[in-house]
Amino acid sequence: MIPDDGYGGMGVSTIRVLIAKPGLDGHDRGAKVVARALRDAGMEVIYTGLHQTPEQIAEAAIQEDVAVVGLSILSGAHNTLVPKVIQLVKAKGGEDVLFLVGGIIPEEDVDFLKSCGVAEVFGPGTPTEHIVEYIRQRVGQRPQPGRGSPGGGP
Repeated sequence: MIPDDGYGGMGVSTIRVLIAKPGLDGHDRGAKVVARALRDAGMEVIYTGLHQTPEQIAEAAIQEDVAVVGLSILSGAHNTLVPKVIQLVKAKGGEDVLFLVGGIIPEEDVDFLKSCGVAEVFGPGTPTEHIVEYIRQRVGQRPQPGRGSPGGGP
């Protein structure tokens, strides 16, 4: 078998990412830009659309067997919605899922979100290449949930 290259090449499944817009926020341009950049980088992206509840996002993350959940929030409800999504995903068996947040997040809320399980927060203007590289560094070198070990079978 060809060894894992860490970027979704032969020997390991493509990195699967769920991009979600929780709550009442109706602005999704940034989420779509990030989704396209991840797709163009060779990742498999599932976009849930607008106005998703934490329960809907968690269910989609588990059903789609994703390695990463990216939450895009501009509404100011991040301190309520993000911890709820993380709690629900983990309760459904997604202990190894990497959680990322993007949007308008005040600096004083970043530490709180990280204490809840968010790996990184990306603000407006973050180059999409930084997000791609961050995911590759954090996920690309380890087995994805339900997909066996790198270079090995399922």
